[in-house]
Amino acid sequence: MAATSHIPIIDLSGDQADVARQLVKAAEEHGFIYIRNLGKDFTPLDIDEAFYMSQKIFDAPLEEKKRCSIQTNNRGWTGMHSETLDPKTQQVGDYKEAFNFGPFIRGRAQQPIPDSVSQYEIRFNDFADSCHALCRKILYLLGLGLGVGDFFSSAHIIPEELMESSHSILRFLRYPPPSSTPHSSDDVRAGAHSDYGSVTLLFRLKGQAGLEILKNDNTWAPVPVCPAGTENDPSPPILINIGDLLSYWTNGLFRSTVHRVVFTPEQGDNRVSGESSDGPRYSIAFFCHPEGSTKLEPVPSDKVKNFRATGDAVEANPYSKRKTMTAGEHLDMRLRATYGNLYDEKK
Repeated sequence: MAATSHIPIIDLSGDQADVARQLVKAAEEHGFIYIRNLGKDFTPLDIDEAFYMSQKIFDAPLEEKKRCSIQTNNRGWTGMHSETLDPKTQQVGDYKEAFNFGPFIRGRAQQPIPDSVSQYEIRFNDFADSCHALCRKILYLLGLGLGVGDFFSSAHIIPEELMESSHSILRFLRYPPPSSTPHSSDDVRAGAHSDYGSVTLLFRLKGQAGLEILKNDNTWAPVPVCPAGTENDPSPPILINIGDLLSYWTNGLFRSTVHRVVFTPEQGDNRVSGESSDGPRYSIAFFCHPEGSTKLEPVPSDKVKNFRATGDAVEANPYSKRKTMTAGEHLDMRLRATYGNLYDEKK
């Protein structure tokens, strides 16, 4: 029998109190949520244009991309094997390349971008703004469901004078065809990891397989691009996942679920009908972060206060007994583990 992820599908346009309850339940039980994409927050044209621009980035000459190589501020281009998302397990870095956009100020990127895509700079900015707006909407609803109002959403309002130090990232990813990248049966396209920020938006293309989540029973399950009931929507649903910061803020009530991208499903019956890993895989992620000095203290919610992890669950925030981490400290810790060589070179 094929493994299934059982990720809930939620329409944000419903009764807001009910939607808030659904989101909180999904964040507790799964850490992943499908948001139906019915053309309100993103039109099909918005999505198509974003993936078109993504291809333009990766088709840029190598010299242009190298000129924009990633820095310790987590902005720029990374090539094959530059990133190792599961450094304790992976023998080889991830089989992908990526381009990270940091903040835009008055429509301009605060970093080098390839000359080949400079004409699209304002469109990248518009897409990032739409992503941030949707994240704040989801964060508000999660706060509403926990009885803390705009606690989460207000923490992600960053004034323009601090925007340069924003840690939110719009990331474009390309995984080359498996046939073009020799690999062993133990290798993965992206190592097992949880996300570092508050919430992540993930946009994917129909037919492209590979994403898996680690379930409560410690087995991997595929995450279909278009789960049953969304096949006829204008665009595939936007996949939301809870990041480390929301898990810290809720003392582990919200799950920051481990996930990975594989070359082929671990088991033959894990394949999703109509999806394949044979060709290149493109995806777009928006990682939403609060201002770096934000403290990761449990929110003033009775639900969070009364939560107790059960079973084999580990301490939700292993650093809480030593000190209260800030969002920036947590991000720096995770990036150093992921890009060890980059940080070594900067010493």
